[in-house]
Amino acid sequence: MKKLVVITGAGISAESGIKTFRDADGLWEGHDIMEVASPIGWNNNPELVLDFYNKRRAQLLEVHPNEAHQILANLEQHFHVEIITQNVDDLHERGGSKNVLHLHGELLKVRSITTKNEILDWKTDLNLGDTDKHGVQLRPHIVWFGEDVPAIETAIEIIETADILLIIGTSLQVYPAAGLINYVNSNVPVFYIDPKPATIYDLPNPLEVISLSAVEGMQQLKEKLLNSNF
Repeated sequence: MKKLVVITGAGISAESGIKTFRDADGLWEGHDIMEVASPIGWNNNPELVLDFYNKRRAQLLEVHPNEAHQILANLEQHFHVEIITQNVDDLHERGGSKNVLHLHGELLKVRSITTKNEILDWKTDLNLGDTDKHGVQLRPHIVWFGEDVPAIETAIEIIETADILLIIGTSLQVYPAAGLINYVNSNVPVFYIDPKPATIYDLPNPLEVISLSAVEGMQQLKEKLLNSNF
């Protein structure tokens, strides 16, 4: 069974009603990103950060996977599918995908401010005073700007074993995630679905850009994947 590796970004979640990371003015829900998604922001105003993610978490619990998520899950019947997502939602999992690596953390999980190893499931509001079993304050299990991306080495290993690479709904502007495509073997076909795709330079691979939304693009690409001999 061929390995289909998929890199997903905010565009695939947007069609479920989740807002993309930045608005046109660079703000998210009226906040400068560094106020709510950085260690500095946390140190300056942890209550603001917690309130921000509490609202994101509540919104996530009200939305549902869309057809693009479901098509990816259904492709597991024909390919060994591994998803590397920049998204912190659980829509891939709820859509039925079994192999999902979250590069930037997960909104429905929390961890202590002093350790990355003890991760807890969390679906309600997180507040100051909520602690782990050692009495240490909990924080969102999110990779903030300025923090290391612990899963990046695993993501590289996955990319290196791809037979087909699919990129959905990402501007390819956020590093280190944007650099992952440079690790794909040069003979591997690459498909890129995005309504406003970035220009990919110097990629030696066969490349097909599909300038459609995630759902429309996956509807189209599904047939090609199932009817082609890769």
